[in-house]
Amino acid sequence: MPARTLPLVNNEVYHVINRGNASIPIFKNKYDYRKFIQTFCYYQNADCPIRFSKINNFSILERNKLLKKLKEKKKFLVEIFTYCLMPNHYHFILKQVKDKGIFNFIRLFANSYSRYFNTKYKRKGGLFEGRFKAVRVETNSQLLHLSRYIHLNPYSSFLVKDFKNLLNYHFSSFPEYIGLSKNNICNKDIILNQFSNPKEYKKFIFNHADYQRTLEEIKHQILER
Repeated sequence: MPARTLPLVNNEVYHVINRGNASIPIFKNKYDYRKFIQTFCYYQNADCPIRFSKINNFSILERNKLLKKLKEKKKFLVEIFTYCLMPNHYHFILKQVKDKGIFNFIRLFANSYSRYFNTKYKRKGGLFEGRFKAVRVETNSQLLHLSRYIHLNPYSSFLVKDFKNLLNYHFSSFPEYIGLSKNNICNKDIILNQFSNPKEYKKFIFNHADYQRTLEEIKHQILER
C-alpha cells in the first residue's frame, strides 16, 4: 500500500472509502458481504492473536470464547461510527484511537478479505485500489450529513428501489441505528444523542433521500457525456 502523504491523527474522525481495483465488484453474494463484516469486526481489535482465517478451524465453543475475550478487552484500533458496503466499494466513518489505527485496521481486514475472495473465486492480484481515501470530518454538521449520505448510499445509487428495501439493507449500519438489527458494531451515541429517538434520526435520513438520489442521477449523466 503506497505511503500516505497526510498523517491520520488519534481521536480525529475520518470518512474512509475504497473500491475494487478498476471498480470491479468486491462482493458477489450475501455470504461475501457477511464475511467482510465479520472480518472487519475482528480486525477492529488491537490484539488479534491469530489470523481471522484460522478461526474457521476452531470449534464453535473455542471461536465464541476467543471473540468474547477480545470484546471484553475493548482494545480497539478504531471506533466505527457508521459503515455501508456497496457492490464495488465501501464507506466507513472511523475515529482513530491508536497510533496508525486506521491504516492497520484497513490493511489487516483488506488483506484477509482479499485472500478469502481470491481463493474462493480463483483469481489473482490486488482486489482493492492501492490506497484508501481518508477525509477528516471537521465539524459536527459535517458528521451528521456524512452519516446521512453513507446510510442513503444504497438508495441514491438505485441499489435498492425504496425506503422499505433500504431499511432491510443489512450490509449497512442504518438498520442498527434505528433498532432493526441486533448488531452492536458501531459507536452510535455521538450521532443518535443529537436526536430525541431513533425515529427522528430515520426521519432525518428519509427527508433528504430523494434530493440525494437526484444529485446522484445528475452526476452520472454528466460523467456519461
